[in-house]
Amino acid sequence: MTLPLRTRAEEVAARFPPLLVRAETLASSVVMGEHGRRRAGMGENFWQYRPATAQDDARNIDWRRSARSDASFVQDKEWQIAQTVSLWVDQSASLDFASGAQLETKLQRARLIGLASAILMLRAGERVGLVSPHIPAKRGSEQILRLTSALSETQADNAPSAEHFAPHARAIFISDFFSNLEAVETALAKAASLGVTGLLLQVLDPAEETFPFGGRTIFESVDKRLEFETLRAKDLRPAYLERLNERKDRLQKLAQRSGWHYQIHHTDQSSTQALLSVYAALERQR
Repeated sequence: MTLPLRTRAEEVAARFPPLLVRAETLASSVVMGEHGRRRAGMGENFWQYRPATAQDDARNIDWRRSARSDASFVQDKEWQIAQTVSLWVDQSASLDFASGAQLETKLQRARLIGLASAILMLRAGERVGLVSPHIPAKRGSEQILRLTSALSETQADNAPSAEHFAPHARAIFISDFFSNLEAVETALAKAASLGVTGLLLQVLDPAEETFPFGGRTIFESVDKRLEFETLRAKDLRPAYLERLNERKDRLQKLAQRSGWHYQIHHTDQSSTQALLSVYAALERQR
């Protein structure tokens, strides 16, 4: 016997309350409704009046509007259909970094923005799924639980996949994009061939933008496997910033070539503003 959705939701949410609760709260800070497609067709929302034609059924004539003129008018409704949104959140352990105790790690922020974006889209009636690990795009409250579960587990190899894009869908890729970009380039090339548009959101810690290191410094990888010590860290700053700018430029050009947007978000900035930016970018591509 299947448990009621509320019971299952409570059981699942109990395992990862911080992410789900914070994502629900963040999504609730953005008000949005069903996505009208601004063209005539099947739907419930009024779009425009237009003169009736010989092909229109008499039952569809708006007699109240027609009474104000010598012509007959019908109401056009907005065409509405659920779209598919494909989400990829880089959950590699390398993102588990924060330069200060008061900051979220890049991984925490990426998961929060990714799940909150998914909740927003699901509330608007869209189908949302993950490209890696693959979770088929679906609608409804239960999908939130599936996505939350998947986004709560660190993945050793979490490169984006190009196998599960739906034609003419939209997509969100969230990462620091510090690793090899080959998988990202492959995925975006596939996306372009299918008419998929989307957003690359690069999440960075503020220290990664400024490189505020001076004298003796020990740099360690998140997994502690790599370590580098220098006595004059400030001498590394110009070369580091040059490499960072090269990476940003490459991402910008990659996005432009694929018809995507590219944005940068820092973990000391408002997560609400980041969510609004994600939503605005996707809206411009409908």
